Amino acid sequence: MSSPTGEIYRIDWLPGTDVLHGTCHCGAEHSAQDPVEMWEWMLGHPEGHEPAPELRGSTS
Repeated sequence: MSSPTGEIYRIDWLPGTDVLHGTCHCGAEHSAQDPVEMWEWMLGHPEGHEPAPELRGSTS
């Protein structure tokens, strides 16, 4: 049995569309209509993944 890696992959279906929106454990996001394309993108990490920019509060 393997131990958990702590990596979370999330795929949401956008209601009213055929679009899937995925978020990789690195924070990168991708949309596609084909579930196979979505999983290939996720499991291909880090190829094609640009981490989402971190949100920073203003320092004014």
